[in-house]
Amino acid sequence: MTDEELTILIKKVSQENFGKPFVHQAFFNNRLRTTGGRFHLKDRHIDINPKIYQAYGIDTLIGVIKHELCHYHLYNSGMPSQHKNREFKVLLAQVGGLRFAPAMNNSNQHKILHVYECNNCHTIYQRVRKINTRRYVCGKCHGKLKFIKNIVSE
Repeated sequence: MTDEELTILIKKVSQENFGKPFVHQAFFNNRLRTTGGRFHLKDRHIDINPKIYQAYGIDTLIGVIKHELCHYHLYNSGMPSQHKNREFKVLLAQVGGLRFAPAMNNSNQHKILHVYECNNCHTIYQRVRKINTRRYVCGKCHGKLKFIKNIVSE
């Protein structure tokens, strides 16, 4: 699906579900990682994550489009358009949009765990972020920490 086809689809969904036209542009944005889409307040265009369409199909894509159109139409009418606002939640429920984007499986991203051991009580600590062993000590006995190894988790 191209950006032009996406814009046509959004215009169709907007007219059918909201009864209002979508008069701006829509684009696929490959840089979106965890969100399904984004409505830009400045120029009022909508970005959609192409992985939503590739992984979950047209029905989920339409759910994300309805979500972004809720932001769009509420903002254009001068009403509160944030997720926390009652107007947004009510409109989203009326049109049947998705409240949250489905989880994107980033299977190629692995976390590195840094493993530390206390010199006194031999407690093992696994952390995603590195610890400054000169500054931080064991939480149980206040002994010195020693770096052991890195583990790649999935």
